[in-house]
Amino acid sequence: MSDGEFRRSTTSGHTVAPNPEHGARQRVCAQQEPHLSLLGVWGLAVVSSRTVREIVEVVVRYLESVVPDGRFSFEEGAREARLRCSVPETDDEYVRVERILAGVQRIAREAFGVEVPVVRVVFRHHALREPGWYRETFGAQPTFGAEENLVGYETTALDMALPHTSERARSTCEKQCRDMLAQRRVRGGIAGSVRDLIVRDPGRLPDQVTVAAGLFVSPRTLSRWLNQEGTSYRALLDEVRQVMSEELLTHTGMTTEQVAARLGYAEAASFIRAFRRWKGCPPQEFRARVLAGRARVAAPAV
Repeated sequence: MSDGEFRRSTTSGHTVAPNPEHGARQRVCAQQEPHLSLLGVWGLAVVSSRTVREIVEVVVRYLESVVPDGRFSFEEGAREARLRCSVPETDDEYVRVERILAGVQRIAREAFGVEVPVVRVVFRHHALREPGWYRETFGAQPTFGAEENLVGYETTALDMALPHTSERARSTCEKQCRDMLAQRRVRGGIAGSVRDLIVRDPGRLPDQVTVAAGLFVSPRTLSRWLNQEGTSYRALLDEVRQVMSEELLTHTGMTTEQVAARLGYAEAASFIRAFRRWKGCPPQEFRARVLAGRARVAAPAV
């Protein structure tokens, strides 16, 4: 494989080789392996990623939110980008560490069907699985008994464009977006069909020409139909973007720039102006208000 190329994954899952001594722990690890359908709004952040770098950023932020006792870092060198993980040392540490550090590879396979080029994998603990499992999971044979836990990726691969989202990932996030929108406002008629087409591929929001083609009409005819229902393509696109942005801002640690890019804005300034129009305040102020409200609700009564 040459620099800048991804190897397509040809496996649909991973099986752990029988190991009598550690069978119970292996079953626990298999049950805890992350899947896109379990990530919630984080899954939307994944499928709208354009590069491996963006996947890594999402995974690291996700881990920081769900593993409060863990420490994570991601740093880039000239040839190797290193994802480090540290969790409290317990009997099942290896289960958590292996699951965590396999996250980028698993999500890349499930969402895009690609293999992220790995330079090396090192663990503090000793090997507790068959060698083939590690090669299949990470794409490299780990070194055990090291001083830290990390996965090293080829730096040149971080900015390579990802292929189109897998059908399974696309449909999972499409359903999630439809449910989020329906909770805010139920739409029927042509407007409902247009909104459904807008979120059919949440990672790549379509323009009006594409949506009209999906309904086998001209853009002018679509505009006329929507006008008869008191709306427009632009209003429906804004509706989708507003809901998606609110979810990403209040349930993930993504920056304003990252959210803007995932909603199809060429620059963050355009997104900020749109968000001010929707909510009357900039994105980060909205996030702060929502999180402060949650903290007050969660605070114990005195």
